Amino acid sequence: MAFEPPRRLVRALGEAAPDGDGWLAKLPEVAERAVARRELAVERVQVPGGRSSLVVLVRTPDGAPAVLKLAPRRARPESERAALAHWGGLGAVQLREGGGARERERDEGVLLLERLRPDVSVRSLPEAKALLEAAGTLRRLWVEPPGSHRFETVAERTGRQAAAMRAGAVADDEVAPLVDAALAAREELLAAPPEQRLLHGTFRQSKVLAGDRMPWLAVGPDPVVGEGAFDLARLVRDRVEDLVAQPSGASTTRRRVKRLAESLEVDQERLRGWALFRAVESGVRARRVGRERDAELLLEFASWL
Repeated sequence: MAFEPPRRLVRALGEAAPDGDGWLAKLPEVAERAVARRELAVERVQVPGGRSSLVVLVRTPDGAPAVLKLAPRRARPESERAALAHWGGLGAVQLREGGGARERERDEGVLLLERLRPDVSVRSLPEAKALLEAAGTLRRLWVEPPGSHRFETVAERTGRQAAAMRAGAVADDEVAPLVDAALAAREELLAAPPEQRLLHGTFRQSKVLAGDRMPWLAVGPDPVVGEGAFDLARLVRDRVEDLVAQPSGASTTRRRVKRLAESLEVDQERLRGWALFRAVESGVRARRVGRERDAELLLEFASWL
């Protein structure tokens, strides 16, 4: 079969690497090789799929449903593999093969995963229920990282992001005050982090899918080590388009911060600070690649925090 990448993936990769890195050109060959090595039966490419990987619904030689995921190196698939192995299926999708099973494919970003229900995410639930289920899933993921882990830390990841934010503020006076506030919050938060946990890294409602083994399981981590408030901060702005459309969006956001902080025993001010930083960072990045509508939503949201 032809492994045609969905338009959503092509567009997102173009934003992340405008000069290209050759991964898309090699993708059909890598996918065919991965399928052949595992003797998989291909059902279909998942559409619209994700923004950083090709997801293919397959069946193993014994007929069991599974997912073949292929991601470029910049998406850190080996970090995802290590995190999923450490979680061992508790709160997250399970690996269908061991870490050493396909050593020669490490550089090709190939993961074989259990099949969840890709069309049913927590986002399909009413908002209050969705936040409750998502928060419960997130709680199970916050565990001690492996003793000799090589995961990126929150300080390292946000340090790279902060540099890009500063450059964006120089080029755009309109966002400069928000960038200054976000960077100041980051400095204060990193001065005294309360704990170091393995975090999902890019957690939101659409990253929690229905499963058979457990009702809800997280997928697509970009793992990082740091405090739980950093992970929870992305969940605060879920359905941001609905929040901005409400006359009471600002007060609803503040109530959401309070409710989520209490539900996961996270300091409310630390959650607010990371929600501010992450919203501004995403807004500046969206503006940089021409997604002006997304940028407007995110920066208005950030102004409420």
